[in-house]
Amino acid sequence: MFPQLSSLVIDEVDDQGPVLRARARTPTVAVSCPQCGQPAERVHAYHRRRLADLPVGGRGVIIDLRVRRLLCPTESCPQRTFREQVPALTYRWARRTRELTGLVGDLAVVAAGRAGSAVLSRLGVRISRSTVLRVLMAMPISQAPVPAVLSVDDFALRRGRCYASLLISAVTHRRVDVLPDRKAVTLAVWLREHPQVKVVCRDGSAAYAEAIRDGAPQAVQVSDRWHLWNNLAKAVEKTVIAHSRCWHDIPARPGQALDQRTRERHAAVHTLLDQGVGLLECARRLGWALNTVKRYARASTADDLQRPPRYRQTLVDPFRDHLRRRRADDPKVAVSRLLDEIRELGYAGSANLLVRYLNQGRAEAERTPPSPRRLVSWLMTRPENLPAHHHSHLHDLLATCPQLSVLARRVGEFAALLVGRRGEDLDARVAAVDADALPALHGFVHGLRMDLPAVVAGLTLPYSNGPMEGANTKVKLLKRQMYGRAGFALLRQRILLA
Repeated sequence: MFPQLSSLVIDEVDDQGPVLRARARTPTVAVSCPQCGQPAERVHAYHRRRLADLPVGGRGVIIDLRVRRLLCPTESCPQRTFREQVPALTYRWARRTRELTGLVGDLAVVAAGRAGSAVLSRLGVRISRSTVLRVLMAMPISQAPVPAVLSVDDFALRRGRCYASLLISAVTHRRVDVLPDRKAVTLAVWLREHPQVKVVCRDGSAAYAEAIRDGAPQAVQVSDRWHLWNNLAKAVEKTVIAHSRCWHDIPARPGQALDQRTRERHAAVHTLLDQGVGLLECARRLGWALNTVKRYARASTADDLQRPPRYRQTLVDPFRDHLRRRRADDPKVAVSRLLDEIRELGYAGSANLLVRYLNQGRAEAERTPPSPRRLVSWLMTRPENLPAHHHSHLHDLLATCPQLSVLARRVGEFAALLVGRRGEDLDARVAAVDADALPALHGFVHGLRMDLPAVVAGLTLPYSNGPMEGANTKVKLLKRQMYGRAGFALLRQRILLA
């Protein structure tokens, strides 16, 4: 029942209802003096220690332990008397046994203070949430050697305001350290203190790239493949939107406030450019971001910047083929007649919904055109994994626009580089994109050139920043458990001990 007390002499176990009280004492054996090491047997006095132990059957356990104060036999010893300790049972000055302290610490790592205190109370251990957190902060963090292959990324302490940096092993996924910010200086100092780092996986952050060059010039920087693919998807979406007039055969909705604002902004930028004003000066005069001015400057017309309408699924969609067929047979058919017909087929919507559907031209197209993001997902999916009807629809859409056909070919070539780990072929693919009339891909390629060694390493080496995304997800769980009330020190302790 009490295996942890095997080194003691148990005199009595008293059942006190919700608590079991065990009275024990240390055996009468010689104990070495902590100062001189001489064995001492002469008792100077007795002391009582009250220790909380692991619960038994949902009831708390209290150990009344009698320990001896012994007299050192060495007269020149600076410590004439000393109190004997029980290292297998507890710590010096502690009021809990080692087993109970370990249980409290493990619960604190998983469930934090208030939740850990609630769980322990159900087990019969009465302990406050503050004590649970004190036990957590006192737990030692294992000082394992820093791995040679490191992965670094940031996570939000306060979204949009304050960020921290997490470092893990890119091979074993073990948490290595947590830095209080994401500044280049902080990471560079940490890397200088750990020169054994040989490879660092990161995203496209310029601050992290600068920190690695400064703090660990011997390390190989590896750009994360997922972020490369994600950046390509953003460039593909911009290209799809720019050529929406080719593949989106539903007429645009007239009189949209966003479209009017786009035309006004496009005219303002090009008016300044025609006067010889530079891009930076345009941004200063208009009060916009430089990238926004560049986006309007690259577009020859305002229509190139307008997104196709994004329609949600409605109750009329199942009857679109019937409406299209009836309007083709009789262009002057009344809407009320169409409403009666589709209601007989099971339509449960209103007449206004049908009128709006027809006025938007959604029943005119042979197929319901996809949204820009849906078309991007088709382009970024392996052809063999794409359903047959989506594949045929994509083929028809690409046939309407030569630029989209070139875009699909470039996406396939870059996907082959990612899958085949052929980073040495990147220069040829980049040169081929330069010859295409795809400005969004030109911006993507420019970003690759700015970080070319890391990109080539990411397309060649087997390491990636993928494990870091899972670690960040677990960090978000810990943050939500603490409801934003804890400081950085407590969050760091839980991250490294989790």
